[in-house]
Amino acid sequence: MDSVEKQAAYGDKPREECGVFGIFGHPRAAALTYYGLVALQHRGQEAAGITSTDGSRMYSHKGLGLLTDVFRAGELEGLHGHAAIGHVRYSTAGSNTIQNAQPIALATHARNFAIAHNGNLVNARFLRIQLEEQGSLFQTTSDTEVIAHLIAKEGAGDLADLVARAVQKIEGGFALVILSDDELIAVRDPFGLRPMVLGRLGDAHVVASESCAFETVGATLVRDVEPGELLHITRHGVRSARFAPRRARRMCTFEHVYFARPDSDVDGWNVHSVRKQLGRILAERHPAPGDIVIGVPDSSVSAAAGYAEQSGLPLETGLIKNKYIARTFIQPSQELRDLGVRLKLNAVRSVVEGKRVVLIDDSIVRGTTSRRIVRLLRGAGAREVHVRISSPPYVSPCHYGIDTAKEDELIAARHSIEEIRRAIEADSLEFLTVDELMQGFGFPPGAPVPFCNACFTRRYPTSLIDQTLNEGMEPIRIGG
Repeated sequence: MDSVEKQAAYGDKPREECGVFGIFGHPRAAALTYYGLVALQHRGQEAAGITSTDGSRMYSHKGLGLLTDVFRAGELEGLHGHAAIGHVRYSTAGSNTIQNAQPIALATHARNFAIAHNGNLVNARFLRIQLEEQGSLFQTTSDTEVIAHLIAKEGAGDLADLVARAVQKIEGGFALVILSDDELIAVRDPFGLRPMVLGRLGDAHVVASESCAFETVGATLVRDVEPGELLHITRHGVRSARFAPRRARRMCTFEHVYFARPDSDVDGWNVHSVRKQLGRILAERHPAPGDIVIGVPDSSVSAAAGYAEQSGLPLETGLIKNKYIARTFIQPSQELRDLGVRLKLNAVRSVVEGKRVVLIDDSIVRGTTSRRIVRLLRGAGAREVHVRISSPPYVSPCHYGIDTAKEDELIAARHSIEEIRRAIEADSLEFLTVDELMQGFGFPPGAPVPFCNACFTRRYPTSLIDQTLNEGMEPIRIGG
């Protein structure tokens, strides 16, 4: 899927790469993994898969599309066992092919194991070149297979120890679930760039990208997996170990701004509560002359509620989202591309006609969708449209597992706020500042914060090794 097709299919928003889920110690492990992945479907809609084990054999099924496309005719019944891992995918690294669907299984002389990954490595291409020079053969273009080969290269021994040594060689954002015959391993990157949580379901242990998956399967949230932590889950329980020295946390702010479900708790903050507070700050610092407040569904509804409460303006449902537009809509005609927003959103004329609308959205990436929504509201009779964004201007692409446009396609990287306002045809436009965004989490201006804000500041927490390689420069070699 090229960038034009992705924009048509998914809209003008960054996309999270993946969601992962794992469970150990439950007789219906595969079925619970399926339902956990349903709760995480917003994190990836291009491919899905589940691998399970009964202690002596592993079973797997995966395919392209939504979970309902991949698991149609009793495939879950063939996934036996007490432990399973699952994955939903949106392709940032690697094309959307069945070979790149996860979990990825690897058979070695020492053992069989399967791996699923949420995130993106900044040294995957460099490591892949090294591994190919050492004789590794790759079947996919995914950086997840790079991690699998690194684990296999460590040889025989305790799998948790092999994984710990292998992940010391990778850089970037990663939350991994790894399954062998009778053990489940979960790993979170040293900066905490990608989220991961640990839960309990009776005697079973559960891990997932977001806590909303636990609510779906009836599990209880225990805690977040710590950055740089490896969890080794067996029939004897959960063993925790660190595979990397402690670093300053750099959790992804955009999980709270846009990606995560509002009912999830991510790194100690409830997503809905954070978004609502961001809306309050918007109203306080960047008020707009309006009659009603409208949030762009679904991710901006919480921020719109906060804005309405703080401003005293009524919160209205002025945009209706069509939830049944097929996400496999990847090759539209030009006419349908132009109608892309109308296929997904309808303006409620009786609500917006003659009104000054304050439109709350979480971000502006290219600006094309924002312009179409403004036009949609004006076409329904809105007298004025004032746009307020519950994050700072998005000026730089993510390299840690979020699919964004290239920097020269990011409207805020090339234009002032006033120029963006004119481009999206709004009557006014304001963004939160980075300090105001951090105040939504309770941090005063200038205080050290545990977040990665690179998409707003261009200050990345890691070196960008593959990007250096792409520019013809020799990167520092990592590992042996």
